[in-house]
Amino acid sequence: MFNNKTILITGGTGSFGQKFVSTISKNYKPKKLIIYSRDEYKQFLMQKKFNEKSYPFMRFLLGDVRDLDRLKMAMRGVDYVVHAAALKHVPGAEYNPMEFVKTNINGAENIIQASISQKVSKIIALSTDKAANPLNLYGATKLASDKIFVAANNIVGSQKTSFSVVRYGNVVGSRGSVVEVFKNLINQKSKFLPITHKDMTRFWITLQEGVDFVIKSFSRMTGGEIFVPKIPSIKIVDLAKAMAPKLKIKIIGIRAGEKIHETMCPNESHYLTLEFKDHYIIFPSPDYFDKKVDFVKNLKGEKGQKVSSTFEYSSDKNSNFLSVKEIFKLDKKID
Repeated sequence: MFNNKTILITGGTGSFGQKFVSTISKNYKPKKLIIYSRDEYKQFLMQKKFNEKSYPFMRFLLGDVRDLDRLKMAMRGVDYVVHAAALKHVPGAEYNPMEFVKTNINGAENIIQASISQKVSKIIALSTDKAANPLNLYGATKLASDKIFVAANNIVGSQKTSFSVVRYGNVVGSRGSVVEVFKNLINQKSKFLPITHKDMTRFWITLQEGVDFVIKSFSRMTGGEIFVPKIPSIKIVDLAKAMAPKLKIKIIGIRAGEKIHETMCPNESHYLTLEFKDHYIIFPSPDYFDKKVDFVKNLKGEKGQKVSSTFEYSSDKNSNFLSVKEIFKLDKKID
């Protein structure tokens, strides 16, 4: 579906954008792949990696999602948008709340306005497990963003523009992740690895799996869905054991805004949740849209079924946990 199409990625110089470009370039023949971001140095480095000779369809546009006019210019002739730009640092959000509101909430609104203005076909916004029952401000801004993108389907009128959300957990080895933190400490010959709570669990997904799921979601989406992949959980203590079995573990206490466990499908939304073979969707309330949409069957013909009234998809209640050995193998594979 991406052949001869123009795709724009906000925050495209990040870990996701880099892997997305590699994957699309390998499997499709896009007309244009536009990287939209505000960091000129990261764009310079990415341009060297995805050079004009080997990747003639690449375009690099400087701009901020806070700038609606610039977004409108960038989206001219665009077919699909992946909205990956966000401020994401949990403690940073607690200390700088309005900056997160401006980027994660106001920026989301600007993406929607620009997409509708330029008649973009499909838009997927990347979300996070921290947006479900949020404890921290970062999660709250991403929940607001999710709601805004779902609601955007109500204001497109007869125009064929649709908005959906992809929500998943911690990405193995992405910039700023716990894996990166542990690796740096191991390389610095630290005498211990710090863990905020001995019982802490997290959902675990590789960067490639995240990109592949977003690509599949474009072909599945009607508009209004929050797509959630079925992925394993890990115990952070087990991650430390897998990465440095001989190092001691030091419990340092929970950081501001941090949860012990994460949730992707809250129990409160069980009546809006459908289970498919490899994912869940949370759909809007039936009376939410002017048009009637049957979310049970997606555009790929896959059929879902309603979950039970006790259902909740959280990292501690997950039926799929990786062992220390499995975490070790996965880390080696990523390296």
